[in-house]
Amino acid sequence: MAHLILLGIVYVSFISLGLPDGILGVAWPAIRADMGQPLAAVGAITIAMTISSATASYFAGVIAKRVGTGAVVAASCLMTALALLGFSIAPSFGWLVALGVPLGLGAGAVDASLNHFVAAHYSSRHMNWLHGFWGVGATTGPLIMGLALASSGGWALGVRSIGLMQLTLAVVLFATLALWAKEHSKPPAGEDAHGTATFKPVRPLATWLAPTLFLFYVAAEMGTGLWAASILVTDRGLTQAQAGVWVSVYFGSITAGRFAVGLIANRLGNRRLVRLGIAVASAGALVFALPAVFGGAASVGLVLMGLGCAPVFPSLMHETARRFPDDVARTVIGRQMTFSYVGGSIIPAAFGLLATWAGLGAVMPVVVLILLALLVLASTLDRMT
Repeated sequence: MAHLILLGIVYVSFISLGLPDGILGVAWPAIRADMGQPLAAVGAITIAMTISSATASYFAGVIAKRVGTGAVVAASCLMTALALLGFSIAPSFGWLVALGVPLGLGAGAVDASLNHFVAAHYSSRHMNWLHGFWGVGATTGPLIMGLALASSGGWALGVRSIGLMQLTLAVVLFATLALWAKEHSKPPAGEDAHGTATFKPVRPLATWLAPTLFLFYVAAEMGTGLWAASILVTDRGLTQAQAGVWVSVYFGSITAGRFAVGLIANRLGNRRLVRLGIAVASAGALVFALPAVFGGAASVGLVLMGLGCAPVFPSLMHETARRFPDDVARTVIGRQMTFSYVGGSIIPAAFGLLATWAGLGAVMPVVVLILLALLVLASTLDRMT
């Protein structure tokens, strides 16, 4: 029973992690109107959050080893809750930027800590479902913000509502800290039935190649999510509303795909799922990159890419605990989350420079090349570990 309760808490924690991720984009038009800021000023908040999240992810493994995963997750959730509540009463834009630091630190620490915990103690099925629940949170957050914007409370009510949800979860986490200490029902990853360690000697290059895979993958996934609407509107002639639906379907297919993959993940194995997912995502990106003459068929490529992307991140993350001994895995997972934040922010932004120089039509062919390079690097890492 304790095992099931803890698993439920882990799932809810990842829903909670996803809740704030999509609300800034929805709320920003109202926020900047209230605070008299230009459109590009949101970059200051996102940069503060990204740097803080990457930093927290890098050191989360070391901290969790000393104080325990449960303590890190509970304290980080409390930090995130207080930052969101502060957002809702911030008197000026400078305060929003400053509050982006604890918000990013809390999110990064939870992300890295829970990914390591699930990779070490649960099967690949639960890792895929874990990231599926993140998608539930990322989808629900904008809906909550949309309802708040339609009410008299405005964006502040939306942020406050999510902050109170996070605060409630923090109370639950602190009240159930004992469950985390008792969670040792599965043998350490990498041991066979006789308890004999089966890890190959760790090559230093592998501990950096594994994080590089996440940089490439997140760059492809988030770069497509960021620029797909612009491509559909500018090059394919869709309306903004139609493009928004297709982008939602893209992210929805990733979320739905992760829940579906969870049903077969234990049977297929992480490495096979990664190779299959990258191959399908590459095919989808290639279809979406086709000229506008192919019409709606090209847009369907977004769905195919989303389904292909679904197992890649969770399967790579889960496999880390099987590639490396536990102490090394903690460090590598911290690096993986740091590289994920870099890949999800810097490279998609660089796509904007590419689009300015060569046109939006150049973005998706580059995404295809990134995915093919990812497939090569993943195969190389498999041989090394």
